[in-house]
Order: sequence, then structure tokens, then C-alpha cells
Amino acid sequence: MSALDGVMGAAGGVVTGGLWKVGAIVLGVLLIGATCGLGFEWWLASRDRDVARADLRAEQGVNAALRAGIDTQNLRLAQLGKEKLAAEARGVAAQQLAAANGKRFDGALAKLAGAHAATCAEAMPAVNQLLKDVRQ
Repeated sequence: MSALDGVMGAAGGVVTGGLWKVGAIVLGVLLIGATCGLGFEWWLASRDRDVARADLRAEQGVNAALRAGIDTQNLRLAQLGKEKLAAEARGVAAQQLAAANGKRFDGALAKLAGAHAATCAEAMPAVNQLLKDVRQ
């Protein structure tokens, strides 16, 4: 049996040594495949990141344009508010002037309340007095 044990021992050493080599090769191929797969995934993630950055820049440009439009709109609204206040002030001044003119006209009419004229020549002194009082 010792001869059989020697042959089996020698055959077992060759088979065992060959299996380690095959195992190492298979493990190396698996590691290279995993590394290539991870590298490819990393490349995909990098590409997606670059696309996302480009989209972000585009959206930031749109956002800046919208903000500029809103700022312009707010500026115009502020200007319109100032113009409205100025118009209201002019309206109040016009109303006060109209009221003063109305009082002056009412006063001139009150002075002529008792005047009666049958002809144009009789009415002209009253009309002239009315115009004189209204101009003042």
C-alpha cells in the first residue's frame, strides 16, 4: 500500500496544486470583472452627475431670468403707486380749485339775485359784473 499511497499522494499534490491555480485564475477573473463593473457604474454615475449639473445650471439661468422679471415688475408697480399718489394729489387740487371757483361763481350769482332785465341792453351791465366777479 505504500506504493499506492505514494502514487495517490503524488497525484493528490498535482491535483491540489492545479486546483489552487485554477481557483486563483477564476478569482482573478471575478475580481477583474467586478472591478470593470464598478468602474462602469462609476462612469455612469459621473455622467449622470454631469447631466444633472448641466440641468441645474440651465434651471438656475431660468430662475435668474424669472427673478429679474419679478424685480422689474415690482419696480414698475412701485412706480405706478407713486404715479397714482401724484394723480390723486392733482385730483384733490383740482377739486379744491373747482370748489373755490364754484364758491366764487355762487357769490357772483348771489350779488345778481335781484336783477331783472327785459332787454339785452339792460342785462349787459349785470353780465359784465358777473364776469368781473368770476374772474377775481
